Amino acid sequence: MIGRELPPFSRRRFLAAALSALALPRVPRVQAAEPLLRTLPATGERLPAVGMGTWITFDVNPAVGNTAALTARWQVLQEFFAAGARMIDSSPMYGHAEAVLGELLPQTPGSDALFSATKVWTPGRGMGERQMARSLDLWKLPHFDLMQIHNLVDQATHLPTLQRMKEAGEIRSVGITTSHGRRHAEFARLMQREPLDFVQFTYHIAYRQAEERLLPLAADQGLAVIINRPFDGGRLFRRVRGVPLPGWAAELGCDNWAQVFLKFVVSHPAVTCAIPATSQPTHMRENMGAVTGPLPDVALRRRMAEDFERLK
Repeated sequence: MIGRELPPFSRRRFLAAALSALALPRVPRVQAAEPLLRTLPATGERLPAVGMGTWITFDVNPAVGNTAALTARWQVLQEFFAAGARMIDSSPMYGHAEAVLGELLPQTPGSDALFSATKVWTPGRGMGERQMARSLDLWKLPHFDLMQIHNLVDQATHLPTLQRMKEAGEIRSVGITTSHGRRHAEFARLMQREPLDFVQFTYHIAYRQAEERLLPLAADQGLAVIINRPFDGGRLFRRVRGVPLPGWAAELGCDNWAQVFLKFVVSHPAVTCAIPATSQPTHMRENMGAVTGPLPDVALRRRMAEDFERLK
């Protein structure tokens, strides 16, 4: 459920005061290894293959004085940009996430490299336009790099609006999303018929349905692919609790299961970027370790999936 929002002035005043009171040092700016980059088919732009989602993790209500929680999110962002990452994905559905991003990003070193992605999530053209305008105000940006239709809500109305916005330079790219493996047939139909730049859906080592149709279709249509829920909302970690890393993990340079799961996802040639979400700086550091080092080939990907299935 989306929490009650403060009026913009009150929210911003609180966040500014909370951040100005922080005495914690910034994350040291170390030289990051060259990240794995993927090319956007529509523009030729290059993006690191691991980005960041904000569902639940950045929904911090400033009305209750969450200074420690805001500090942790600020440090997450510092780790993110220090590793050379760029894509951050959010939505009006995610409570206070967009407002928190809007306050923290300008204070985060490296955030000028941001690739901003959010969504429209309401029926009706007028309501959709107002929602997108509010998101832009919350993020404090001149435009969004990517606007997506969240879970295909009223896609027939919003797609023409997004195309007009793209032509006017108000957004750079248009996309659609789905989650939890829903509505793949309708999703595939839109991928084939609409002038899209991005698609976003769920894919992970324990849920590989997208390999059958959506991933090959995205490659055929020249669409960039964002993968949500690469950890299955944390369920994958519960499956491997207490399980040592397999021997092949060392071949991939993986120090933890998060890197194993992410390398499985981003090693698929049709995947552009995975967007795991976290509220912990140490977990962000682990996630970013997946954008360097070798990736599994087809044979090793098959073995990874088989080994994981044996953990049931």
